[in-house]
Amino acid sequence: MSLYQLNSKIKDLTPYEPLEGDFRIRLDANESFLSLPTNVMSKMMDSFAYTAFNRYPDPLAVDVCRVFAQYYGIRPENVTAGNGSDELISVLMTAFLMKGDTVLTLSPDFTMYRFYSSLVEAQCVEVVKKSDLTIDVEELISVANQTGAKMILFSNPCNPTSLGLSREQVRKIIRSVSALVILDEAYMDFWDQSLIQETEQYDNLVVLRTCSKAISLAALRLGFAVANQTITAAMQAVKSPYNVNSVTQNAGAVVLSYPKMLDRSIEKIIDSRKALSQGLQRLLEKNPGRFLLYPSCTNFVLLRLSDARHVYEKLLTEGIAVRLMGDFLRITAGSSAENLDLLTALEQIL
Repeated sequence: MSLYQLNSKIKDLTPYEPLEGDFRIRLDANESFLSLPTNVMSKMMDSFAYTAFNRYPDPLAVDVCRVFAQYYGIRPENVTAGNGSDELISVLMTAFLMKGDTVLTLSPDFTMYRFYSSLVEAQCVEVVKKSDLTIDVEELISVANQTGAKMILFSNPCNPTSLGLSREQVRKIIRSVSALVILDEAYMDFWDQSLIQETEQYDNLVVLRTCSKAISLAALRLGFAVANQTITAAMQAVKSPYNVNSVTQNAGAVVLSYPKMLDRSIEKIIDSRKALSQGLQRLLEKNPGRFLLYPSCTNFVLLRLSDARHVYEKLLTEGIAVRLMGDFLRITAGSSAENLDLLTALEQIL
């Protein structure tokens, strides 16, 4: 009779469960509300026709890395493609940390950082942000050096706070620590403080980017890591050989080859977020002190409410899904009609 038991680090884990249900408006996952233009979709379909489905994909995803690099003004030799940036986070933690090493994250921040650190049996130290959800850069540097952290991992701009650190603040962190700094720029398409073009200047920086937010390819799972040649070579050596499938590579290469379309899409999403923020600000003027609205440089906004769960559940009954996070609601910017419906529902609830 088998006495096999799951080990302690996985025995109590449960699968990630996104919100289930048929909601008429989904503003809970920070996806783009924009579909790809018909001509781009047509080119994507054409690329599938030339895909050799009986062959393994290109292990280095050369074509899509080249087009990605061209769009962001960097060298393709410094780019590693991944099955979403989630996979790249997992690869970085698995390969660049040893059991017992210290990894520094922030709180609140993207919850998967802590999850992956637990799987590689690293010691995860969380630096709690200030009461206004901003980062104390000096404290972060101090804790990193005191703990001998091997890795610092945070999102900029931040999910879920919607706030960001300036280039100079991030540069100070990179220059002041011996740790490998993983800078998750998943939302940087909506802001102008990226360090993606500076990765070659540092021996301890990796910048992550995704196609799931601004580029409307969440369904395909495509992300990229940008770093100097030494780190890039190591990442390409340790990742799974065929980690990005051919369909995703070909589709991503098509979409990224339309830079003007991408720029217009980003502008539309930013305009939507601004309109949503302005609408919420007007609601706040009608209901002074009812909630706290944080400034945003992402494609979503963050609200703090004493009755966040009540408001969240009321919105669900109206067919509108947002993200509940304790005393906070995270709301993705949607189409004009979706934003209007949300604001109308919120006004009635408040």
